[in-house]
Amino acid sequence: MKFGAGIICNRTTWDDIRTSIETVEAGRWDSLWFPDHFFPPRGGHETEHLPVFESFTLIAVAAGMTQRIRLGNLVLGNTYRNPALVAKMATTLDQASKGRFTLGIGTAWHEREHEAYGWGYPSIKERSDRLQEACELIRKLFTTEGPVDYDGRYYRLDQAQMSPASYHQPHIPIMVGGNGERRTLRTVAMHGDIMNLDGWAGQGVAFEYYRRKVDVLQRHCEAIGRDPAEIKHSLAMPMHLTDDKQSAEGFIERMGPGSIAGPRGYIIDRIGQFADAGVDEVILGPSSDDGVTFAAGDISILQRVEEEIVAAFD
Repeated sequence: MKFGAGIICNRTTWDDIRTSIETVEAGRWDSLWFPDHFFPPRGGHETEHLPVFESFTLIAVAAGMTQRIRLGNLVLGNTYRNPALVAKMATTLDQASKGRFTLGIGTAWHEREHEAYGWGYPSIKERSDRLQEACELIRKLFTTEGPVDYDGRYYRLDQAQMSPASYHQPHIPIMVGGNGERRTLRTVAMHGDIMNLDGWAGQGVAFEYYRRKVDVLQRHCEAIGRDPAEIKHSLAMPMHLTDDKQSAEGFIERMGPGSIAGPRGYIIDRIGQFADAGVDEVILGPSSDDGVTFAAGDISILQRVEEEIVAAFD
């Protein structure tokens, strides 16, 4: 079992983000992940003036600050950037980090961000169609030697080429994030290397919920003739380490019934259940002591979770 640290990059400062990167690199963590937003994802219009750092740029900066940990976005909103440009940015970053980059991508869901920055906000069907095309296009660019043509409904390539190619062999892993059974998990089966279930979407990730999604993914793989063993499983999980029962219950009520909150032994048992079932990585979003905020600069939270939870799986 690997452990990633999900670091919030809104409502914070660069100095706090830098401190968090350094803490994760110095600890037992395997990876570091930034969300992809342009406004704080929670809080509505009254929080839009608060600072938000662009996440792909942050990952590039983190690559220059670190030598060990893997890096990624949880996850890039496909509609925010042209996918061919994303592929070029990804291979550049993968070369610079010597193969430590994972490309995480999803449909994008924050309507207000699209409106504010003039990107338009397509229907969920169109966003799902775009994600499927984007993942197919990116995979072709990652895996093809020589120029690539692509003629999709939304994206086109004319003799495009990835040079340099991925440093990571055989190519940069593509992690598709999201919980949708009909489209997102089908896109994982078709073009993904890693399935990432989103515990921040309002229900957490209960074990039974995870098992159902795995069953759906396996059916999609069977339908297209792909071996499901080729696809790794990861979970994005809000977490609150606390001995206060009331605080734990409040956290679960806010974040969803499958969220992890409670004392050390309980959290270790919950994560161990996923490890036994074959989950490759859990990306934890540790909360502060109040169980409400997810501040980037409070390294004591990262250190406590590392010492009490991550160390238990060494």
